[in-house]
Amino acid sequence: MINDVKKFFIGKKITLMGLGLLGRGVGVAEFLASMGAKLTITDLKTDKELSPSLKRLKQFKNINYILGRHRLIDFKRADMVIKAAGVPLDSPFIEIAKKNNIPIEMDASLFARLAPAGVKIVGITGTRGKSTVTHLIYHILTSAGRRVFLGGNVKGLATLPLLKKVRAGDVVVLELDSWQLQGFGEASLSPKIAVFTTFMRDHQNYYKNNMRRYFADKANIYRHQKSTDILIVGRDVTRRIKKDKFKSKLIVTPKSWPIGFQTKLLGQHNKDNAKLAILVARQLAVPELKIKRGVASFPGVPGRLELIATSKGIKYYNDTTATTPEASIVAWKSFPNHQKKIVLIGGGSDKNLDYTVFARLAPKYLKWLILFPGLATNKIIAQLPKSFKQRVDFADNMSKALTLAKRRALSGDIVLLSPGAASFGAFNNEFDRGEQFIRKTKKYA
Repeated sequence: MINDVKKFFIGKKITLMGLGLLGRGVGVAEFLASMGAKLTITDLKTDKELSPSLKRLKQFKNINYILGRHRLIDFKRADMVIKAAGVPLDSPFIEIAKKNNIPIEMDASLFARLAPAGVKIVGITGTRGKSTVTHLIYHILTSAGRRVFLGGNVKGLATLPLLKKVRAGDVVVLELDSWQLQGFGEASLSPKIAVFTTFMRDHQNYYKNNMRRYFADKANIYRHQKSTDILIVGRDVTRRIKKDKFKSKLIVTPKSWPIGFQTKLLGQHNKDNAKLAILVARQLAVPELKIKRGVASFPGVPGRLELIATSKGIKYYNDTTATTPEASIVAWKSFPNHQKKIVLIGGGSDKNLDYTVFARLAPKYLKWLILFPGLATNKIIAQLPKSFKQRVDFADNMSKALTLAKRRALSGDIVLLSPGAASFGAFNNEFDRGEQFIRKTKKYA
């Protein structure tokens, strides 16, 4: 199989648009270079900014770098363009490639197209819950002794290199965001088993306040399925999906929690996530007892209501991946016995989202609010009730935020990093934000 893959790539002039620092772009570049492609990597970041990624690639002589800019010529004279997630919808560089009839590919969808027959691909999307569902499915299958691989929107993991490992009968579990699903749409592909968790307002800075376009990208997870394929959905998105065209068998999560199952995960939303994973495992013929054991032993996903420390009776939770107001509110509600005992660290940059409900519910659930600077924070402050504004502090870095949180919290309280906003400005990305919280909490708490 890998020889066939190498024949596909060897000698091809490929432009890789976006290298990044999270590891996925580097993994794709390593794979393509090792397959003998003539690779041009172009990124708006400079060589200094990308130095950790460039160090991993210095062994390869068949890579040409264009950094700090993009050039039209690299999108005119290529056999293929592979774009990273988040490339603008109206990118003139992608447009010029299309005008020159150059195929546009993405990591996960290209893997799905080239994977050997008999590989079972499970794709998971949704505004919230997709990471937990993805990792729980992977955990259940691994615990049950199945050959399973993880890919898609997972930090540090590129999907294309899995072509070196997978064989017929293997399961590949892919977390797929709306950007990656653009690639599936362009390739007219959908996973054999598709999971759609939730659909909420998000990424409207990217989609320019067009929720239909956002849903259209998400819907690629099932739009190209066949009648023999499976679509498993959360109850909240059932009505929207039923209005759409699809051929696959639809399975909706039950209202009730399955008898005999236990989970360590906090919150009703995580029970809903677990129900989706259970349905997938059943479709993959995992014995029921092994599913129960997998669900019970799953520790959760880092950055999602992750307990970091307990100090002086105060618990510190990292929920940095809560980048929308709805996600943050769900986190507050996951601690039903701690109303007005939560010191929330939040705010930041805006994705063109609505903070009306966030501001209205804050006094009901929160003891204190500590905000990072950004347009989302400006929206929150503008909409908070006047009586609660005296319970707001501001911090321009994580050290200051934690110092303020420790000052406000008492034994029995919770310090919760659940920003409800994007991280850019104060932090490199949401992972940097979470890692700083973990590191400084363990040092100072």
